[in-house]
Amino acid sequence: MPRRPISVAGVPLLDIGSYARRGPGRRDRLSPAEIDLIARTVRRTPEVMVKVLSRGGQDLKAVRRHIDYLRDREEGELAIETDDGERLTGAGVAKSLTEDWNLDLQEHRHRWDLDGRGHPSTKLVHKLMFSMPAGTPPQKVLEAVKNFAREEFALKHRYAMVLHTDEPHPHVHMVVRAVSEQGERLNIRKATLRVWRREFARHLRNEGIAANATERAVRGETDARKCDGIYRASLRGESTHISTRAEAVARELANGGLQIEPGKVGILRTRNEIRRAWKLMGELLVRQQQPDLAHQVWRFADSMPPPLTEKEVIAAHMRSRAEEYAKLGRDPHSQ
Repeated sequence: MPRRPISVAGVPLLDIGSYARRGPGRRDRLSPAEIDLIARTVRRTPEVMVKVLSRGGQDLKAVRRHIDYLRDREEGELAIETDDGERLTGAGVAKSLTEDWNLDLQEHRHRWDLDGRGHPSTKLVHKLMFSMPAGTPPQKVLEAVKNFAREEFALKHRYAMVLHTDEPHPHVHMVVRAVSEQGERLNIRKATLRVWRREFARHLRNEGIAANATERAVRGETDARKCDGIYRASLRGESTHISTRAEAVARELANGGLQIEPGKVGILRTRNEIRRAWKLMGELLVRQQQPDLAHQVWRFADSMPPPLTEKEVIAAHMRSRAEEYAKLGRDPHSQ
């Protein structure tokens, strides 16, 4: 019997509905593009990252500082590549680029639109970062970003980019003029980022690089990765938020155990819906003579780690740290 589109909270699983451009009607088949996406996901193809850096795009001085920062590396000064194919080097690049983009005039127009602190509240540029895991050929990443930018911004928004290879994961920083040549402002929403991730992954695959773009929840991941980073920062004394949370968790553990957070119910409900959706996906694949992939889908769904709240992640780190220090015969609170 045909089923309705497989979705979680009203959003098609893996956003696969957008590939086939289907309406709200019933369905019982997956397109080749959907099957490819499913295969990449359950085989854990490397996921792309597209990030918007939110600070420092509202005034001209900050934009120039950011461009100088992108070019100034330990291994030497890098060239910045522009939308018209130029590679700019040497002193005064940031000033020259922002003048070419008329950002000084744009900033002057925005001075009337001030926030409560007396600063411009609208951005002159958007600062983006495109990244892939360690081991990905850096030049392939750069080519994919170039091709993405041509399709997305050419003849509309001015942009420039720099490839960074000073960290294990190759990444490209891009600066995009917020107002187009036609006077239209670029507004970046969550849906925008989802589309950009898919397009970046597609361009990487065109370069011969295995790449995928799916939602974390669909892959069975929670916000534990973010919490891990915050928790490690707290151990270095760089995060006051998590230290406060950690103290509260420590008190609960000392009093007999963690109290269940209200959000836990929602997390479990979402996880159950996602697993159910994957099971239904496997059934569709069996009907389409894809039994091997169907079994991979079911194993993928069954192997999802338990979803954890921030509090549970902090508690797990505390227990792990205590065990490590116990083996060394040291106090986990000592430095």
